[in-house]
Amino acid sequence: MTNRIIGLDPGERRIGVSVSDPTGTIASPERYIDTKVDDVDQTLVELCETTGATKIVVGLPVNLDGSEGPSAQRARVFAAHVRDVTGVDVEFHDERFTSHTAESALIAGGVKRRARKEKRDQVAAAVMLQSYLDRQSYDTDRT
Repeated sequence: MTNRIIGLDPGERRIGVSVSDPTGTIASPERYIDTKVDDVDQTLVELCETTGATKIVVGLPVNLDGSEGPSAQRARVFAAHVRDVTGVDVEFHDERFTSHTAESALIAGGVKRRARKEKRDQVAAAVMLQSYLDRQSYDTDRT
């Protein structure tokens, strides 16, 4: 039995996708879904089936002061739709600074500008999911 978790970083054009290892310890960038080209619903269902995901974590873009703006509301609507389409439990995790962190890591890794554009969303999803996994581990260790 695996406990894979899918991380989604929803944007207007792309949805970054990451997947955890079977132990729910390490997040890895998987791909991005192009909302203008891909069948988002079908892609998410297939991803859940192929990975055996038991949970989906959606990045919640809260403001610096912790309040929620229009982007956060769109993420909440998206998450409800994902739950309905996949039948998999959905949770939220703060995604502040994930895109910036992903971009910085790609630059530090010497990834060229064009390739960064292709990788940024999925790396941001992995950063968000890794933060979620680390938090879960920390909370478990404290109890």
